[in-house]
Amino acid sequence: MRVAVVHNRDASGVINVFGPQNRERYNPRTVERVARALESGGHTVRIIDGNMHIVERLRDFMPRVIAGDRPGMVFNMAYGIQGVSRYTHLPAMLEMLGVPYVGSGPQAHGMALDKVIAKIMFQAAGLPTAGFWNFSSPDDQFSDLICTPEHRLIVKPKMEAVSYGIRIVDNEADLREAVGTIINEFGQHVLVEQFIPGRELALGLLGNGDPEVLPIVEIDLEGDPNAIQTDSDKLRRPRGKLCPAPLSEEQTADLQDLAKRAFRSLDLYDFARVDLRLDADNNPYILEINSMASLGLTGTYVHAAEVAGYSYEAMVNRMLDVAAIRYFGAERLQEMEQAESAGQIRKRSEQDDRPRARLRTYLRSSAATIEENVERMVDLRTPTESVDRVNQLGEWIGRQLDALGFRVERHSRVGLGDVLLAHNHIYDTDDVLLLSHLDTGAPISEWAPYRADDSRIYGTGVAESKGGIAVALAALRGLRYIRRLRRLRVALLLTSDGAASGAGGRQMIEAAASRARHVIGLKSGDPSGSLITARAGEHRYHLESTFNRRRRAVSAEQVLRHFNNRILALQDLNHHPPEDVNPDAVSVDSDPLNSVHAHITQMRFDAGGGRLPQRAEAQLSLRFTDPEAGDALDQEVDRIASARSRSGVRMLVSQRPGRPALRPTEGDRALLATIERVGESISQKISTAFRWAPSDICFASESAARIDGMGPIGGNARTDDEYILRHSLLDRATLLALTLLELRSKER
Repeated sequence: MRVAVVHNRDASGVINVFGPQNRERYNPRTVERVARALESGGHTVRIIDGNMHIVERLRDFMPRVIAGDRPGMVFNMAYGIQGVSRYTHLPAMLEMLGVPYVGSGPQAHGMALDKVIAKIMFQAAGLPTAGFWNFSSPDDQFSDLICTPEHRLIVKPKMEAVSYGIRIVDNEADLREAVGTIINEFGQHVLVEQFIPGRELALGLLGNGDPEVLPIVEIDLEGDPNAIQTDSDKLRRPRGKLCPAPLSEEQTADLQDLAKRAFRSLDLYDFARVDLRLDADNNPYILEINSMASLGLTGTYVHAAEVAGYSYEAMVNRMLDVAAIRYFGAERLQEMEQAESAGQIRKRSEQDDRPRARLRTYLRSSAATIEENVERMVDLRTPTESVDRVNQLGEWIGRQLDALGFRVERHSRVGLGDVLLAHNHIYDTDDVLLLSHLDTGAPISEWAPYRADDSRIYGTGVAESKGGIAVALAALRGLRYIRRLRRLRVALLLTSDGAASGAGGRQMIEAAASRARHVIGLKSGDPSGSLITARAGEHRYHLESTFNRRRRAVSAEQVLRHFNNRILALQDLNHHPPEDVNPDAVSVDSDPLNSVHAHITQMRFDAGGGRLPQRAEAQLSLRFTDPEAGDALDQEVDRIASARSRSGVRMLVSQRPGRPALRPTEGDRALLATIERVGESISQKISTAFRWAPSDICFASESAARIDGMGPIGGNARTDDEYILRHSLLDRATLLALTLLELRSKER
């Protein structure tokens, strides 16, 4: 299951600073510990900041249930940023978005956080709680209020946690002063309640309906019945804990029942912690319920769970399970788990699963580094014709691969940058060949620099090649981290004219693919997230007008008219072309067999002067889906172009290097099935698409299983708005790493 762990760290992620500011937030180490616990349970996890950008982040990460995907969930650790009832903010947004989450709903959080409302609800449910008063100002008067050394009162903000602002007073002057101080500091009403000398207990609850009550924890007040827990005790010097608390079986049962009734009185879900005190006669008084009990290691909730026999990982995953059962029902959850198990390549032992969990954790923690590598590669502008820049990028990537134990070869090409070929082994065959290119199609004058917003990364080449290279480097680093890379036979081939015709690297691609069992292209995935299983082939032609200058004079108008007529005739070769297609940038959902798309990529006309002949030139690209259509297209282009005008003008055709079409084979389908099962195991739904633009993977022979689009999800290649989705860098790196593990030869 996909699980987003949401917390609050960046308080600046708001439109305006308004209202009370939250002082309560999780230590990032605790958030990371929860994320790792969920990953150990087999879940795909992201840590997301619960600020104003969360809608876009969740939209990118969460499965689309309405599209048939299995649902994901949020593990809510967000205390809120600012304002009143801050615990309610994230749950309310999630309900609006239709995203299920761990923990109570907004109404329950609002009641639990408001200590005055909570006590009113306790009283209405017949639950014992100390007498209390709600102060809106220091001057409020209450006829039944007594504050003396014999009747001390405890004063606290009514909507804070962690004992912020808490004070004990024994006279009215101190009471009024404490109320005024809290109102000024916290900007909210003040709860004043009778102080109960005695023992302090905490009861954690886990589940719904009849929730499990964890072993009761007693706070060690060191024999002082008048002591309390301050915010300093909770945050800096936690008091000792006695667990299980020394209570009789009857007392324990009564307190457990009391905690359940309090839990239900506020309509809480999944987990909470009830705090209460016992007076000198062992009479219980409920102080409050924390609807977001701390999951820090020093907290009472975690301590009680450990005594109950839960490891931290088991506790966190149990919390997710009880929430999932609440949303989907036990049977539906079991179906989801069975479907996920069916998606596994093979039955794995817990020992085998541990490295995979570590891999996910490593990649998730490397997200910033992956994006930095993308930025570095985009900002190093590498159009095909800039040989020095292409080689600089190759040298940098070579150093990264060298650090991973790869043997890197550089092959020079005349007029082109070096081709990079790297292996992590010394054998004659590769389990997998990863394929991409160093160059980009846009000239430097049209280069779009790196930029990023909350959900996308933009820049020339980011979808075309550089995002995919970053994904491959991250996947290989992750495999090395879990000590699995040496068990694989991986090759990486990066050509230097992949953005052009690919002719310069064709021979090396064919040779490298012939020794590989699988070839995976690192182009961007389809904007819908699909992998690319088929690509059009391409034939390229140079067209030039000519005429016999000695026989007759030909005007510029005659040359242009004949040339345009021939171009229009060639355009008529289109057969069911997609509408408004930019073949270099757009993929389409269907690729009808025998479709042809004619595309003029460049046109030039020179009227000349004096005795110089008139001249017209054009570059023609013909994209086709039938691999056997190429020869027929060549003949048809020759037939159309060779027609001579009455004035003697005709068109000369010279063919330029192109690429064959890529159509799925049985081997390709088997590779796709493996990737689909891997994706199923990490809650990534895999679909497929056809792309009109050919690429270097078209040169790979059918002897290897082939698939393209394993780079990050993106689009608009070779435009100013070329982009990838930020979250997909991590998703694709995880998918690629786990796929490489599955493609390891069984012969070794």
